Amino acid sequence: MLFPTLDFGLFFLGVFGISWGLSGRHSPRLLFLTAASYGFYAFWDWRFCLLLFGSSLGNWLFGRAIHGSDDPRQRKRLVGWAVALNLAVLGCFKYFNFFLGSLNQLLESLGAARDIPYLGIVLPVGISFFTFHGISYVVDLYRGTLRKPATFLEMLLYISFFPQLVAGPIVRAAHFLPQLSAPVDRRDIRATLALLLILGGLFKKVVVANYLATLMVDKVFFDPGAYGALDLLFATYAYAVQIYCDFSAYTDIAIGIAALLGYRFPQNFDQPYRALGFRDFWQRWHISLSSWLRDYLYIPLGGNGGGAGGGWAGARYRNLAVTMLLGGLWHGAAWTFIIWGGIHGALLALEHGLLPERDRMKRWPFWAKALGVVATFHLVCLAWIFFRAADLGHALEFLAGFGSLSRGVQALTPFLFLLIAGGLAAQFLPKDRMAMLERLALRLPLPAQGALVGAAIVAIDSLGPSGVAPFIYFQF
Repeated sequence: MLFPTLDFGLFFLGVFGISWGLSGRHSPRLLFLTAASYGFYAFWDWRFCLLLFGSSLGNWLFGRAIHGSDDPRQRKRLVGWAVALNLAVLGCFKYFNFFLGSLNQLLESLGAARDIPYLGIVLPVGISFFTFHGISYVVDLYRGTLRKPATFLEMLLYISFFPQLVAGPIVRAAHFLPQLSAPVDRRDIRATLALLLILGGLFKKVVVANYLATLMVDKVFFDPGAYGALDLLFATYAYAVQIYCDFSAYTDIAIGIAALLGYRFPQNFDQPYRALGFRDFWQRWHISLSSWLRDYLYIPLGGNGGGAGGGWAGARYRNLAVTMLLGGLWHGAAWTFIIWGGIHGALLALEHGLLPERDRMKRWPFWAKALGVVATFHLVCLAWIFFRAADLGHALEFLAGFGSLSRGVQALTPFLFLLIAGGLAAQFLPKDRMAMLERLALRLPLPAQGALVGAAIVAIDSLGPSGVAPFIYFQF
């Protein structure tokens, strides 16, 4: 059930009406939202509802044991087991066949080939996201950032809440569970801003991302050898805009839907292609993941331990490399994702080494900042080639194609150029643009606001190409 579809629109209207009808009855409302979330997930594959329930039950039991123990060593063992079991489930579904395939290739290269059978494992939708939610719950309880364990009903809803279940954002237990412990307040709902986020997300997905994917990105990345350097360059730019519009669209819609139901999600994107350096980029791109990796992986590994004086083999650079390699692997069981993470890890380490002062680049003159933004964007695009390519062979073929200067333009059109240019220019709009639009919309009477929302939905649907492709991050 995709967000930009009539099926989901009818589903959400029903959930919205019934949930607010139950607003005076806290527990029944949570129970209804949980049932609706399981129904949403069952639309993808009902069998994995058992996995979702098992994840909720297992993490809830570990959380109670961690909270109820006064022995520091026992608490540490319990959280270790809980994290290990979460990762084991994720590894079994997502990485088992990848490691078997890598082992087969290694044995073949050594002349000791074996017929190691693959398992027919289907990857559950959203498993990376709800696994990270489970880890967040037990670790937040262990650290004390979550002061009390959730009730079982709260835990079921936290893990399964449908707006963010399939593709995020990653909402930490310490942020979301306190919101479930008390009834929602109707007076605290910024409905106009929520609707603006949803409409903006629909436009980015249905129009911008879908056109870039169908008219250029999919064709060029499928057979990069058939295109010249200019097409390859603009296909790379197009994918940069596509993945941003696609993923930020999902999270904008998720944030808006959650807000209409009375809950607050964290911001997940902040104009990442205007970033000056890679530290800045990862404070703007998929913020909920980058901050999760920082707090639950990088810091436990030792963070900046050893400092800049530790040299290029110091703890800081090792921890950056490990964090980004695992961040790449989190995105998918393929060497292309590992290389993508490795590129970002190497560039982060290089930046930490050359510019140890975090705010040093902010003091550069304007022309130097502009060059830095352009350089950062193009290095991000270089990494995107590996992220998007079907396999390592396609990625290398794509890079080799930049030497094909004699071939004419085949894929790039004026319409696609305008979409790419517009998508990149939007990265430099005022940061308070949504608040400005909200203030303007609030000046209109409610019937006019409703009419504009309806007209905008019809316009977006008519502007986009036929059909709606799944969101890119569904595969993760």
